[in-house]
Amino acid sequence: MLQVEEKKPLKSHQRVPSGSREFKELTKRDAQVQLIHELEKLLQTVPEERRTNVKGEFDRFSELFGRFLQEEGPSVDWERLEKLPEDAVREYSTLPGPPTEMVKEMLSGLVVVKLNGGLGTSMGCRGPKSVIPVRSDLTFLDLTVQQIEHLNKTYDANVPLVLMNSFNTDEDTARIIRKYSGLQVEIHTFNQSCFPRLNRDSLLPITKDCNVEADIEAWYPPGHGDFYESFQNSGLLRKFIEQGRKYCFISNIDNLGATVDLSILNLLMNPSENGHKAASEFVMEVTDKTRADVKGGTLINYENKLRLLEIAQVPKEHIDDFKSVKTFKFFNTNNLWVKLDAIERVLRHGTLNMEIIVNKKTVPNGLNVIQLETAVGAAMKSFEGGLGINVPRSRFLPVKKTSDLMLVMSNLYSLTNGSLVMSPQRMFPTTPLVKLGDNHFAKVKEFNNRFATIPDMMELDHLTVSGDVTFGRGVSLKGTVIIIANHGDRIDIPSGALLENKIVSGNLRILDH
Repeated sequence: MLQVEEKKPLKSHQRVPSGSREFKELTKRDAQVQLIHELEKLLQTVPEERRTNVKGEFDRFSELFGRFLQEEGPSVDWERLEKLPEDAVREYSTLPGPPTEMVKEMLSGLVVVKLNGGLGTSMGCRGPKSVIPVRSDLTFLDLTVQQIEHLNKTYDANVPLVLMNSFNTDEDTARIIRKYSGLQVEIHTFNQSCFPRLNRDSLLPITKDCNVEADIEAWYPPGHGDFYESFQNSGLLRKFIEQGRKYCFISNIDNLGATVDLSILNLLMNPSENGHKAASEFVMEVTDKTRADVKGGTLINYENKLRLLEIAQVPKEHIDDFKSVKTFKFFNTNNLWVKLDAIERVLRHGTLNMEIIVNKKTVPNGLNVIQLETAVGAAMKSFEGGLGINVPRSRFLPVKKTSDLMLVMSNLYSLTNGSLVMSPQRMFPTTPLVKLGDNHFAKVKEFNNRFATIPDMMELDHLTVSGDVTFGRGVSLKGTVIIIANHGDRIDIPSGALLENKIVSGNLRILDH
């Protein structure tokens, strides 16, 4: 018999059918049952030798789907946010560097993990993003390998490099890493999970069989929060613990500032000498928020635990509070240091808990889908002794767009052993704000064709370029420069030009004769 609940007036003036809660519960249960049924049918299309692995992935997906059905609305009660305790975020400048004779032993406890699952499609490139050339024809992957080889040679160490690939990047990466075989770097790779995209209406997989290559648009890698379980399933987590390694340093492969930092490693390996009672199991590097970072995840204190708060978890009426630089001073760089045996413990006890990100997409055939993802930093609250370290901006140098590429290719940086170092000639510690028009600069190939050489940006504060604009050799930009070619017009900035606090608009053609 259905219970009839008392109808309360609703602000939205919608009539809610009586017993709506029971109805929702029934439909949720039904959705879960139907999904499991569909996954079982998909499993029958998998070759026998791969079936056990795929079943494991499907079980994890089913569990993620179950949690998705239970989550309703923002996962944070805004009124229960607490002020960050004094000792929640440590200033990087207060961390002492280790004595040189201790470094080799400290490095023997470290594993470097790079998140390498992304494609270069948003920048108009085929294949893994990590193989886009960023400086002197060297790719993200080249620079990472150079950094770690230099570290190993300098300290006679053996820090391994681990790449977490996705089904999108695995094959290409395997081919590329062969060229590093003669270097002093031990490289391991493993794949994150491969989950089916769901129809937004029916919440069922859009694919009918498990041949991923044949229907690649029907599958997705479920965000970097998948790291923990996939790392364990690969066997690498246990292997490194048995070797006596203590921590992994995780970062995005496109963050060129995420190098191994010996002062942070020293804090983790020798906590008592750094004023900490016990070693932190989870350290998140944060940096000061600027106007460009207002959407970035931030650190909060909630239910007596440090945790990551992402914009998707914020109630709509508090979005402006979340974006406030005064209320939330820091944002997450996604450079994380996590204790290996703690990862194993959290997985063994089933206490790993990360908020689900519902990513809505439209596949090429026009079908609306959702993909359920998690973020690696969201696991912070599942670990003990979480700590934030407020690092210099130089440790956050991501290349997401060609405007970022322009900065890292410019004379603002010099390249030393795979690491980018800001030029001492730059008067300000911050990088210039660069905005390049999507229509003409978004793809790497177009971007390269529009610059004979990258301009001198040493004294640049702000650059905006829009429309059909090209740059000759040896151009110098200072202060605020805005260059706008209207539709149908073209602007060629001549070789050797100096633009200081200038707005250039209209039409400027330079023709060879």
